[in-house]
Amino acid sequence: MKFVDVTNDIAFRKIFGNENKKKSLISFLNAVISLPKNELIVSVEITNPYQLGKLSDGKSTIVDVKAKDKNGNVFIVEMQIAEFDFFHKRILYYTSQSYVSQINKGGNYKKLSPVYFIGILEFEIGQNPNYFSKHKVLDVETKEQVIQDVEFNFIELPKFTKTIAELKSNIDQWTYFIKNAENLDVIPENVHDEGLKEAYTEANQQNWTKQELEEYTRASIKEQDEIGRLDFAVKKAVKNAEVKRDLEIIIKGKKMGLSNSDLSKLTGLSEEEIEKL
Repeated sequence: MKFVDVTNDIAFRKIFGNENKKKSLISFLNAVISLPKNELIVSVEITNPYQLGKLSDGKSTIVDVKAKDKNGNVFIVEMQIAEFDFFHKRILYYTSQSYVSQINKGGNYKKLSPVYFIGILEFEIGQNPNYFSKHKVLDVETKEQVIQDVEFNFIELPKFTKTIAELKSNIDQWTYFIKNAENLDVIPENVHDEGLKEAYTEANQQNWTKQELEEYTRASIKEQDEIGRLDFAVKKAVKNAEVKRDLEIIIKGKKMGLSNSDLSKLTGLSEEEIEKL
């Protein structure tokens, strides 16, 4: 077997946003959201189902799947490749929109259902050493949850280092699948959850059409291009900052009567580079 990279936008939505195979999404949501046994998710409606044509021109940095269960609970699952400015403000705004859009202005507040945000991140966002964290609105002193209905869950992939033998919970197994599937040749023997088994089957490239594989490859290239642009922007910014710093040292040094030789020792630049600046 050869599995796809689950973090790829085409793969992610094919596995979690497939209307015809919802078992994987249901299993994943139950693994993340701590609902009582009598309230476990048994069915979902995917509100933005996987459609290959619509994904072809999309950005690969943010991919989401939205769903709703029979109780009206709303679930937003996002795969985020790269960190960006105002990340926390964006997800708060996005989740709040999903909450308030359930009713019209002046509507019956009783009709508002909880919204659960699940972010699968390829970067770290907090000091918590655990890869999985849950965030709610709590009383700072008593930890009482008076304000409910909105919950944020984060899976930080860089923090996940468990081996197959160390997987204990469903969320462990799902995170292992998301992070490591593309490096596996077979489905791990300790996978017993039917939804996760279905996910591995969907991730098997042998079960993909030619068009899906082409779109998958195209999305991978687009993702690498995006990462390359970000890396270039960072390097350029760092270089500009270094030049600015060196120039400030040279100007101050010249005012103090330092020679180019002295400035070369301070900055690490050659005397020719100093003269050019």
